[in-house]
Amino acid sequence: MKTQQFNYDNNIVRAFLYATIAFGIIGFILGLTAALMLFYPELPEFLFGTDDTTIQSLRSGNIQGLINSQGALGFGRIRMLHTSAVIFAFVCNSFFCGAYYSMQRLLKTRMYSDTLSWVHFWTWQIMIVAVVITFLMGINTSKEYSEHEWPIDILITFSWIIFGINMFGTIYRRRVRHLYVAIWFYIATWIAVAMLHIFNNLEVPLSFTGWKSYSAYAGVKDALVQWWYGHNAVAFVLTTPVLGLMYYFMPKAANRPVFSYKLSIIHFWSLIFVYLWAGPHHLQYTALPAWAQAVGTGFSIMLIAPSWGGMLNGLLTLRGAWDRVRENPILKFFVVAITCYGMATFEGPLLATKSLNKIGHYTDWVIGHVHLGALGWNGFMAFGVVYYLIPIMWRTDLWSKKLANWHFWMGTLGIIFYAVPMYIAGFTQGLMWKQFNPDGTLLWKNWLDTVTAIIPYFKLRFLGGLFYLVGALLMVVNVYKTIRKGSFQKDVPAQAPALAKISNSRKEGEGVHLWLERTPHLLSILALITIAIGGLVEIIPTLTVKSNLPQISAVKPYSPLELEGRDLYIREGCNSCHSQMIRPFRDEVMRFDGKNGQYSKAGEFVYDRPFLWGSKRTGPDLHREGDRNPDSWHFKHMYNPRITSAGSIMPRFPWLISNKLDRSMMVDKIKLMKNTFDIPYTKAEIDSADQWADHQSRDIVKRIYAEATDVKDQMDKEKTVKGEIFIPLEQREIVAIIAYLQRLGTDIKTTEIKTASVK
Repeated sequence: MKTQQFNYDNNIVRAFLYATIAFGIIGFILGLTAALMLFYPELPEFLFGTDDTTIQSLRSGNIQGLINSQGALGFGRIRMLHTSAVIFAFVCNSFFCGAYYSMQRLLKTRMYSDTLSWVHFWTWQIMIVAVVITFLMGINTSKEYSEHEWPIDILITFSWIIFGINMFGTIYRRRVRHLYVAIWFYIATWIAVAMLHIFNNLEVPLSFTGWKSYSAYAGVKDALVQWWYGHNAVAFVLTTPVLGLMYYFMPKAANRPVFSYKLSIIHFWSLIFVYLWAGPHHLQYTALPAWAQAVGTGFSIMLIAPSWGGMLNGLLTLRGAWDRVRENPILKFFVVAITCYGMATFEGPLLATKSLNKIGHYTDWVIGHVHLGALGWNGFMAFGVVYYLIPIMWRTDLWSKKLANWHFWMGTLGIIFYAVPMYIAGFTQGLMWKQFNPDGTLLWKNWLDTVTAIIPYFKLRFLGGLFYLVGALLMVVNVYKTIRKGSFQKDVPAQAPALAKISNSRKEGEGVHLWLERTPHLLSILALITIAIGGLVEIIPTLTVKSNLPQISAVKPYSPLELEGRDLYIREGCNSCHSQMIRPFRDEVMRFDGKNGQYSKAGEFVYDRPFLWGSKRTGPDLHREGDRNPDSWHFKHMYNPRITSAGSIMPRFPWLISNKLDRSMMVDKIKLMKNTFDIPYTKAEIDSADQWADHQSRDIVKRIYAEATDVKDQMDKEKTVKGEIFIPLEQREIVAIIAYLQRLGTDIKTTEIKTASVK
């Protein structure tokens, strides 16, 4: 067979490598900012200005700067921007960087299309920039790891399809008969992410000229689909593609073959099969049907086996080469990364068990668990890939191995100082919430007691993040110096014989998996079936069987003003800190619903698009918030939480009090709910939506003025100063937020729950 000459494309690899480093630093800074705000919530006031004389500020005595910021530096927005920056910008770019490099070498061919490579690169980076802009503006859907609004979801889909065409085209043009294990993981990643992203992000735009949309699913159904996506975003964005990188770069760096080919096969197929079933473990003790919770727990425990099979396959690849780990910083990063993967994939199934879930869920234990994987597994694998590629692509030695080792130790210290305090904080929270006095009352009734108890651990977590960031900055210096002294090779000459055409049918004596490895279309189809089974079994019955979600006759749709308030709640990212799901535990029922004694029921969420159950309680649960505090309390709490709750770490929202509520789309929202989702608004209610909202606003303001004369006095002074441009309190955003908060959980009035008959 004649040998063919061709070139590998390093240019696209370089582009993704630069993006990985740049967005990694940005993601770490955003995470550090969010960590700082959990013990220094006054940070926006320090930067933009405040009227609180007890707080140091760059613009002391003037809160207008904070109002003008419109919450761009609010914790809820920074937190979702941090998670998206790390997942979509840092980890995904690192995967694309490693995949574009390794695929060409493993398949002995240039990428199928240079044009598609660059379309993929630029559409992905444009998406990231769009996410930054929209999140800072408060444009989001609130769905964890998938907060992007519908135009960005479409852009992600387009970019992912381009990547898939390029990848499968490259596989088709390969000069190697059998696909190496890393390629299997790349294929499964592409299939699973496409499926997860599309089905989770089915939404109905309010207008095709605007950004606002509403989820196609509601309440319990939305929660199941979201955590089917959320857990498997961890699986197929943060795990399987990185495992593909591990299977290529670890053997290359160690100059050893993968420990076990058979273990690779078992690892691959069992992992992609089991993962899709495990999502419901995020919804233990919630209003999700019990059978789905049980299935999620069972498969989560099963995940230990394939996950540890992959971990052992990676670590045992170093057999006979452990002495190199002492000298080679790349191997150091890979070893700790794989170890963190093993630790996180052991801890995750344990947290899925009901015994530990009831203590760990909603606490910082989960935050520690997630970051053990993100910082250790994803971060260290990405760093190892960067350190491997830079000397090769620039044809020189790494500028400083000593600096790379310093990065390794700073990063390792960062992981320890981050994860361990979060574990302690989580244990502290989970146990304090559940303690009772001998007389049956809650020992720690004031929520702030549990918050102030863990502030020292928040500070240690910040220190850990600082160590990690400093290590990454050392890498930037090392990379820059290495590039300066090297010479980049854009096109790398290579040669290989063309792949001879043979029948796709299985040959006599040929192993089944060897046959699959040379028939990518069959491998891809089987991977799709294997991946889809779990989702189909769990989601289809929940979406279609009405008996899973008994309706409660007392539960009514939101009023127009309440719906506007809910959208504002989502805009500010309030669900980052507050859950809306009271689990059937004695302590939670007593703490959050002393009046009615009711935990959350599935039928209460039928009008919630999207659901807002949350995954973390920095503040208390809000599902029974309605009528617990007066309207004036909410007004002052939003203006400055420290006024109503001394020691609170909640940020301020003074712009809600200054801003005029935009009601231009309010009637369209009600019509969309009625016409698209069949929510039972009458024609009379739709026609009188503005009057309905006016009446509710007047009632709220009347109560605020009656309860807090100082607020009325302040409004009167403002009216005198501003004259005709004065915005009446009834027309401001704060009133809509109060309307929504005062509605939460009030449909259930007694301990007797009557369910509507299901036809």
